[in-house]
Amino acid sequence: MDVMTLIDRLEDLIANSRKVPLAGSVIINEQSLYDLIDELRAAMPDELKQARWIVKERQEMIEEAEKEANRIVEEARDKADRMASEMEVVKIAEKKATDVVEAAQAREREIRLGAEDYADEMLANLEVNLGKLLTAVQRGRDRLQGRIER
Repeated sequence: MDVMTLIDRLEDLIANSRKVPLAGSVIINEQSLYDLIDELRAAMPDELKQARWIVKERQEMIEEAEKEANRIVEEARDKADRMASEMEVVKIAEKKATDVVEAAQAREREIRLGAEDYADEMLANLEVNLGKLLTAVQRGRDRLQGRIER
């Protein structure tokens, strides 16, 4: 018998018991009340077991859901950390690449200017030497033509 039926019977027992005049109380057959309480106790364990099982299952489901939620949150944090770390590595690599390119451009400028200075110096020396050579050639020709006395 289920608990609700037994509660209904308990209610009927109270409702159908004799009333004490001017007191608002009822006289209940003690043995009938004890019998009904025993039946309630006998009926309750199955339903209590079922209710406890339902509560336990619910609690286990909640715990599993919390574990899963925590795992997902932790996974998301790890992924965010990895992404942030990767982005930081990319930024550092880009900065280093920019520094290397700037250093290479500065070195290229320095080498080019040095090479231009060297070429200008060599050409100036060549110009002086060619001027001397031209003068020597002119004198030699003049001598051959008798323009210059010895």
